[in-house]
Amino acid sequence: MIRLEEIERRYVSDEVETVALDKVNLAVDEGEFVAIMGPSGCGKSTLLNTLGTIDRPTSGEYWFGDTDLASYPEPELARFRGSNLGFIFQSFNLIDELTIEENVALGLAYRTEKGDESERITAAMDTVGIVHRRRHYPHQLSGGQQQRAAIARAIVGEPKLILADEPTGNLDSQNGEQVMNILSALNDSGATILMVTHSPSHADMAKRRIDMLDGRIVASAMRAM
Repeated sequence: MIRLEEIERRYVSDEVETVALDKVNLAVDEGEFVAIMGPSGCGKSTLLNTLGTIDRPTSGEYWFGDTDLASYPEPELARFRGSNLGFIFQSFNLIDELTIEENVALGLAYRTEKGDESERITAAMDTVGIVHRRRHYPHQLSGGQQQRAAIARAIVGEPKLILADEPTGNLDSQNGEQVMNILSALNDSGATILMVTHSPSHADMAKRRIDMLDGRIVASAMRAM
């Protein structure tokens, strides 16, 4: 499903050049649940942003199926993101002035395929258990409920790939476990998930763990079943 070949990401300022990704090679099959771990500054979020086409590689190839996204122009990348990718962030990124239902609906904004949007939105909220909060605003929800709303927004368009950057980072342990259980259930239903985390216990819930250091993948291991 995904193949990175010799991906590099360099940031250059007047004084220094920083190598965030250093010749990264990675393949992810459809239906995998991959946890990405490593110390702060090792390139985890840059890797996730590259996979999400938010950040462009300096060099290398990013294949999504038969398409090399590294050479795509930005307007086409925006359409690609809207149709194929779902994002979950540590800080939820909900819009305070919109209801939960309206926030979830934003996940359909760039979809090229049209259908019964109301039905999709209700189904996504039902999947994460927040249908009863559809008319509320983000500030009226707990942190765990806000993250579940963010997950609903990520999955409402039925993306081929879900990218989660520290999805439990702002939650207590109980809400963190609930979010991880939702992600595991989504993966069991066929969703492909790549997740950055600092939690070894949450990484253990994924099917494969990747360790990064200094912009490189230094280890990759499947979970013992």
